Amino acid sequence: FGEDVPRVPHTYALPLVSKPLFPGLITSVTLTDEATIEAFENMTENNKGQPAFISTFLRKNLATGVTEGGVHLPTPEIIHDENDIYHVGTFAQIQRIQRGSASDEASSSQSSAKTTPPHPSSVSSSSSDINTADTATMILLAHRRVDLVNVDDFGPPIDVQVKHWSRLEHTGNDQAIRALSNEIISTIREVAQVNALFRESLQFFPMRVQGDNPFKLADFAASISASGSPEDLQAVLEEKDPEMRLHKALVLLNKEREVSKLQKEISEKVEEKLSEAQRKYFLTEMLKSIKKELGVERDDKEALIEKYKKQLAEYPEVPKEAMETIQEELNKFATLEKNSPEYNVTRSYLDWLVGIPWGVLTEENFDITKARKVLDRDHYGLDDVKDTILQFIAIGKLMGSIQGKILCLAGPPGTGKTSIARSVAASLGRDFYRFSVGGLSDVSEIKGHRRTYIGAMPGKIIQCLKSTKSTNPVVLIDEIDKLGTGFRGDPASALLEVLDPSQNSTFRDHFLDVPVDISKVLFVCTANELERIPGPLLDRLEVIRLSGYDLPEKVAIAEQYLVPKSMKESGLMVEKKKPSVATESEEEKDDNDSQSVDKKEEDAQEEEEEDEGTTPLEKFTHAEGVPSTLQVTTDAVKSLARWYAREAGVRNLAKYIDKITRKLALQVVAESESATLTKKSSRKSDTWVIDEDNLADYVGKPVFTSDRLYEDGALPNGIVMGLAYTSMGGSALYVETQGIKRGLDGDGKPRGGGTLKATGQLGDVMKESTQIAYTVARAKLGELEPDNQFFDTTDIHMHVPEGATPKDGPSAGITMVTSMLSLALGKPIQNELAMTGEISLTGKVMAVGGIKEKIMGARRAGITTVILPAACQRDFDEIPDYLKEGLDVHYADDYDKVFQVAFADPSTTESPQ
Repeated sequence: FGEDVPRVPHTYALPLVSKPLFPGLITSVTLTDEATIEAFENMTENNKGQPAFISTFLRKNLATGVTEGGVHLPTPEIIHDENDIYHVGTFAQIQRIQRGSASDEASSSQSSAKTTPPHPSSVSSSSSDINTADTATMILLAHRRVDLVNVDDFGPPIDVQVKHWSRLEHTGNDQAIRALSNEIISTIREVAQVNALFRESLQFFPMRVQGDNPFKLADFAASISASGSPEDLQAVLEEKDPEMRLHKALVLLNKEREVSKLQKEISEKVEEKLSEAQRKYFLTEMLKSIKKELGVERDDKEALIEKYKKQLAEYPEVPKEAMETIQEELNKFATLEKNSPEYNVTRSYLDWLVGIPWGVLTEENFDITKARKVLDRDHYGLDDVKDTILQFIAIGKLMGSIQGKILCLAGPPGTGKTSIARSVAASLGRDFYRFSVGGLSDVSEIKGHRRTYIGAMPGKIIQCLKSTKSTNPVVLIDEIDKLGTGFRGDPASALLEVLDPSQNSTFRDHFLDVPVDISKVLFVCTANELERIPGPLLDRLEVIRLSGYDLPEKVAIAEQYLVPKSMKESGLMVEKKKPSVATESEEEKDDNDSQSVDKKEEDAQEEEEEDEGTTPLEKFTHAEGVPSTLQVTTDAVKSLARWYAREAGVRNLAKYIDKITRKLALQVVAESESATLTKKSSRKSDTWVIDEDNLADYVGKPVFTSDRLYEDGALPNGIVMGLAYTSMGGSALYVETQGIKRGLDGDGKPRGGGTLKATGQLGDVMKESTQIAYTVARAKLGELEPDNQFFDTTDIHMHVPEGATPKDGPSAGITMVTSMLSLALGKPIQNELAMTGEISLTGKVMAVGGIKEKIMGARRAGITTVILPAACQRDFDEIPDYLKEGLDVHYADDYDKVFQVAFADPSTTESPQ
């Protein structure tokens, strides 16, 4: 180094923090600015083996690299003003640039120090606490001092013009300089006796620095001074006079000597205190051992405390407030006697506090394809739920983590609400926990008991965290629409905090009384009727409606899921065994362990791809002793769904299939053992195939004998089919109206007067709809036939069949009006026509809900023409095309349109498309 290197007038500049570079020494610098790193890398690569040079200058503004608020500068290499740096710096050669994290840079700095004289300047001169991953370490060899002439570009990197210092000569005859040099060397040796870093540096001192060169000696003395401020070190760098430079370096070394002495005193005091603490510790342990030998004290408490501390150490992060509470309880627990009443209370409290998996998260799945396979494996349809979960995973993949969410699956029983939640947990790779709140009337089940009560324990939310051992499980809250209330509080109100994303990050259980973060939990709630959920609670839920299944969907579910499951559980079928593959020898396995693991993963992936598109039934084969022809045909499944299990879900359908497989299992075993069965249980046909013809032998006579109450042909006057939506799904519902002529009293005058009576276990809303419909029908009849006195001379009795079933809602309004007008006009309604819609007093047709379910009910009843409110057209457009096929749909915004369609001449109406 020195005068042999070129004097480049135009270089890049690098601002430094903490201390400047001194010529003749090697140091490492941490770079954090990406543009600066790339520029230096390109410069070293483009030089084609020639050395690359830069100029380094100490920052004048924030020279320590730390702001007044104690924050490290993220990019100390960037300046915006020429006055932000000192104008005297060092011309240095780039030895090496290596990218890496902050930890890698630290190790790199240490390794580079071993090849050169170790000194404090080998520690990074940039920010000492870098958290950025995009950093680089640069090794620099300082050559000579330079003056800053001009800043051409602030970059980054900074482009400057510099003026090199000429070589400073000294004859060595000055006695003052020699005295200062000797004092510096003496001080260095004195400090080295108490400072390991100085002692390590002095091993190289004779080879690096001669005492007869005051410039190099002063530079070396300043560079190894760790106590000097950036300003003092810069003053040494700027000084040209050898005597003054030595004097300033000696001042720095004297400071270092005083600091080293003070450091040694502090170290001796600490060692003295540690020795005393160790003595007390040994005496305490001896006392404990003596007490144990005498039987005075047992170590149960100590073992428990040790277990608690060990368990806490396994958690990634325990919140500060929780840790303080745990520490207080541990200190109290250590002082309690075993027979104390508080002993068990405190122990139970600590068990729950320590048992919560603070900061523990299960590894989640971000693979959408894999999640879709898991969801499709167990459930058919339910696309809305599956799409929501896939969106949930996609967002988590983009953000790097999946936050919690609150979903509510609402729909009829048996549509897969509860079972899909377990599949959701499997698709996400999370743990699953389920609890039901149906009929729950105690707030303590949600938020826990106060610890003052005997037998107190936390609520279900805290229990689920301890049970799953993670803070991000999938929690299923079943039957949330059936919450009860009582003198113990309102659980629905307690759930407001649990199911509120803005509040549940600091959920407080009454038992724990410390904030617990449950914001990463995925809550899935199920409900049959949303109307029964309180408004504030419903507002916090993202509702996904599950409609009932129609006939094709039920058949697909039965063939792909229900029949194979029932056959397997009945012992009629077993899973196919996959062909065994020759394995490697034990020695080959040991040598190729990692390769075999990868091969297994590839085979598993190939098996998943092969399974894709195959039904579960194809994965099974008949069990030993079971006839190979045994099967349940598609026609039998269709008959079951159509004539036995018409509900919206598939729960009853599964029961009928189980009934068939149980009887088949009995017949197979009985014939193999030549046992005698009753006439009802014995096989009546010669085949093991269950089809539509012999289905009744296994499940009895059909529950439903026809699709409709009234068969083909025109309906009687006053009979109209409506469409209803219940918690069981959509269904066709007849409205019957009958007129009763008024009789004469003793004076020959008509008795009674145009009254309306409604039956069929109707609710209050539906009773009001009958009154509105009666008024609209009378007004419409007055418009059509002013002379018709039917409603004045006839009492009307309206009935909705299936009187044992409660009914309510306004959606039968237009059906009731049409029924009464059909009776008054003496005109029948087409048998293939059904309608739904609320009627207003002025004849306006208003929107209703459950359109998809009502259309499915109409298709089950064989309806070809449907009248819907005009406002419901958007709902009809959203249902699948196969449900619309073959339906002639009319939209009405007032009753005149309904009348035109309902009372049109069948010969003039358009045929269904």
